[in-house]
Amino acid sequence: MDILAQLPHLEDLCQRLYQTQNPQERLQVEQILGTFGQSTEYVSHLRAILDNSRSPYAQMLASSSLLKLVTDHSLSASVRTDMKQYFLTYLDTHCHVLEHFVATSLIQLLCRTTKLGWFDHDSHRVLVDEAQALMDRNSPPHFLLALRILHTLVQEMNTPTAGRTLTQHRKIAVHFRDAALLKTFTTALAALKQLHTSGADAKLKQEGLQLALQCLSFDFVGTCLDESSEELCTIQVPSTWRPIVEEPGTLQLFLDIYATTAPPLSNAALECLVRMASVRRSLFASEGERFKFLNQLVGGTRQILQSKAGLAAHENYHELCRLLGRLKTNYQLSELVSVEFYTEWIQAVAELTIHSLNSWQWASSSVYYLLGLWSRLVSSMPYLKGDCPSLLETNVPAITTAYITSRLESVALVAGNAGLDDMLDNEEQLAEQMDALPYLVRFQYDKSAAYVAGLFEPLAEAYKAASQTAIAPVQLAILEGKLTWLVHIVGAIIKGRLSSSSAESQEAVDGDLAARVFSLLRSTEEGLHAHRFGERSRQRLDIAIIGFFQCFRKVYIGEQVMHSSKVYTKLSERLGLEDHLGVLHVMLTDVAKCLRVYGDSEEVVHLALGLFQDLASGYMSGKLLMKLDSIGFLLQNHTEEHYAFLAKPVNSRNRTTFYATLARLLFMEDSGPGAKFKAFVAPLHATMNKIAAAASVPLSAAYPTPAAALRAAIPAHTIIGLFRDLRGIASATNSRRTYSLLFDWLYPQHLPTILLCCEAWADTPAVTTPLLKFIAEFAFNKSQRLTFDSSSPNGILLFREVSKVLVSYGRRILALGPAASSGYDTRYKGIWICLLALSRAMSGGYVNFGVFELYGDPALKDALDVSLALVLSMALSDILAYRKVGKSYYALLEVLAHNHTATLACQDTPTFTFLLSSLEAGLKSLDVATSSSCASAVDNLAAFFFRHCVSGTADSASSSNGVPPKGAREIAEHVRQQPSLFPELLKTLFELVLFEECSNQWSLSRPMLSLILINESIYNDLKVSIIQSQASERQSHLSACLDKLMVDVGRNLEAKNKDKFTQALTIVRHEYRAK
Repeated sequence: MDILAQLPHLEDLCQRLYQTQNPQERLQVEQILGTFGQSTEYVSHLRAILDNSRSPYAQMLASSSLLKLVTDHSLSASVRTDMKQYFLTYLDTHCHVLEHFVATSLIQLLCRTTKLGWFDHDSHRVLVDEAQALMDRNSPPHFLLALRILHTLVQEMNTPTAGRTLTQHRKIAVHFRDAALLKTFTTALAALKQLHTSGADAKLKQEGLQLALQCLSFDFVGTCLDESSEELCTIQVPSTWRPIVEEPGTLQLFLDIYATTAPPLSNAALECLVRMASVRRSLFASEGERFKFLNQLVGGTRQILQSKAGLAAHENYHELCRLLGRLKTNYQLSELVSVEFYTEWIQAVAELTIHSLNSWQWASSSVYYLLGLWSRLVSSMPYLKGDCPSLLETNVPAITTAYITSRLESVALVAGNAGLDDMLDNEEQLAEQMDALPYLVRFQYDKSAAYVAGLFEPLAEAYKAASQTAIAPVQLAILEGKLTWLVHIVGAIIKGRLSSSSAESQEAVDGDLAARVFSLLRSTEEGLHAHRFGERSRQRLDIAIIGFFQCFRKVYIGEQVMHSSKVYTKLSERLGLEDHLGVLHVMLTDVAKCLRVYGDSEEVVHLALGLFQDLASGYMSGKLLMKLDSIGFLLQNHTEEHYAFLAKPVNSRNRTTFYATLARLLFMEDSGPGAKFKAFVAPLHATMNKIAAAASVPLSAAYPTPAAALRAAIPAHTIIGLFRDLRGIASATNSRRTYSLLFDWLYPQHLPTILLCCEAWADTPAVTTPLLKFIAEFAFNKSQRLTFDSSSPNGILLFREVSKVLVSYGRRILALGPAASSGYDTRYKGIWICLLALSRAMSGGYVNFGVFELYGDPALKDALDVSLALVLSMALSDILAYRKVGKSYYALLEVLAHNHTATLACQDTPTFTFLLSSLEAGLKSLDVATSSSCASAVDNLAAFFFRHCVSGTADSASSSNGVPPKGAREIAEHVRQQPSLFPELLKTLFELVLFEECSNQWSLSRPMLSLILINESIYNDLKVSIIQSQASERQSHLSACLDKLMVDVGRNLEAKNKDKFTQALTIVRHEYRAK
């Protein structure tokens, strides 16, 4: 290809690629230009484009294509070295004319090439020095280029590269950290000082700050910090950083930049200070040096707080709050009270906190850090020694009061301004604040509780009065909003008892506050309030009450709580609730009310059912619930006539929780559950009969099949609800006794109806998903619940029914083809549930699968054929991309390789190759369960091949008449056609066990002996290949280690021999990694 002759046409295509608004045109151009990123033979063409084109779009194509080639293809060390130097020279020459997006792409390309070639040649490891040389040019474009190169280099070194293992990434990152990161940070600080004193352009300063921040954000010890997390861990900077961290000028530089700039520069400087405040305690040479550092930090923040410089900008305000929060996270209260000007500092922080609370419209996201600071300060009070005053006694009650009053006042403001966000609707933010608040309230509990009670009482009285005398809807909504806040606060305070050191003495106060909420609950049911369930303010109030019940349950209902708690004394005095049973009755009544009246509010129903489930799950609370008459009523009346939420499709997921909880309570009965179970499932029984009757109508042209008749007669939402209910009941059967009740009810009468439903709605995922999930649950032998008598055929009968459903669904999906159903919800979700159901049925231990072939029953063969066809209909990339698809697929493959090896071996060679390729990919999975399943599957396949195709006594040992067992010849033929299948697996396992951080080393080591024994002829060549893949200075050491691996290991797969091999491999791994 003469690239120069075609350059004008190429530039035109590139411009169309990046500018066209037509998706079809863009796709067409992408297909034409995409070839440049597919083969390394285009490297010279792409360089020619860079050298000769001035079109930014052509330059962007060349850069992005080269980045793909560098990342996805293995290039020689000399080529990478040459490319790195070319990219740097190109940027040096053209930096003043390149478009920003082109320069960004080229800089990433330079840094990616440098990272991947880091151990190739010394020239890659001097990029920091080369960037410093660019700075020394006294040219602003080159200065900016150098900062951007260093920034991108640190970012690239800190981010795992696609296609490279985590170990390979950490090896380069650690070397970069030790050899170049400190130099980079020092360069950033020197550049910032120079830029700050010279009054340089803001763009340069910003790039310098971003570089310093990137250095401080480096993953120093491989903990993979989540930058999106609000919690920043201690930064484990190396000891070599000590002088620069202890140097007062470092902190002062960031403080000075903050004082003289505006966002985004000023808040970036504060973010650097947040990182500096997070450095590990042991970095400092002495406690004296650490105290100087803290003193400077506190002094700097005090000056900002007092002058309020820059705090009108939200970005600065937020970062300052983060910085204050980090101070207590990393330093003790005893250290803080000793610093200079502590009194002024703590007073200024208190004022800032109160201002933030009152300015909730503006600073709501910053309050989290300030409340966290004060809660940690209060928690440290018991450990504070010495005479230095903490001043918390005066400030904490003021902050508590400000928090509560500001929240109550916000209700009226939100009601009068539709543009304001209601803080009650931000669940995450509300939960964070409620976690911190109890520490503040319980600091001076009597005083704070009296304040809360003083606010609560008049509001509750007004609300009670409003049940009889109508008031303006807006006023009533405001009243409910204020009570909602107080109920949330009381719930949080009571939950705080779990972490309070003086909890027992405060129980009476807890009881007084709790009594007010229980009393309020009675008012919500009275008069006019009984008709407000459609109002959002009323729903929020009921949500808060459910939250309060959850908090109360965790503290005062359960196995660890004494009946004589002072809480119950108060509740008895005020409301007549003498013990757990009385409180449970109130809670259950409220749950039942929510399920009756909130059919349209999925949120309230979900929370109410969560409370109900938690109450039923506790052994003591569950037993107590069974004593309530209302539970007996609920077990007999659980249809949509009594509970409106069951009739609403939006609540279909909640039905499973509802029926699982009811069934759990039902099965707690120790005697005579049979009759009660029949009465319990009577409504479902009637629905099943109705479905069966609908499918039994005479066939006609309109209804040519029973499935068609069924689909026309029964609404889909009825079927969806039925199977969600059944799944809930099945999930609650945890014993042989309870499972038998369910099985005997469903078989044989109703399982054919389930198959009919699958046939009728096979193309409707909304129906098939709950149906298949029920089948997967029904076939699951958890807690050995599927244990039938020795003379019972029930296990076989169950598998046949499961097979019928899976085969019916699978064949329909395969007939539709991938084009008709290519999405996750429409195709892959149903497939993974099918695979899960089959793996559970085949690993349950309740079926003798030899029966099917012996008597010519196709149930097993059909199920296996359809499941493998479903697997082959998916691309391997999709199996790996969708986590649930991958987990169910590999779980089934493990079961098949263990118990049905011949079935896998008898597949055609392309299918067998696909299965082994998928196992190799699964071995590399970061999910331990997946990689362990794959290792087990590989072990069974390799052992089968060894015993029946390699071992000298295979034929005589495997068959009485000398004929090899089924699958032996087939697997031998696969290996003949694809000789690299097993060696590649062995190589992958060696690399994982020797060079990766794997927590399942034992599991991964088990198939390795089998693979070595079936690859003895090429084992030495494979060993050489593995050794040569390592750095030259490590090769001799690895070779010496591997030479010891097979010493004293026999040529057999006996359990003791495999254990001996695993021990030897562990020693080899330890010896290699220790040096």
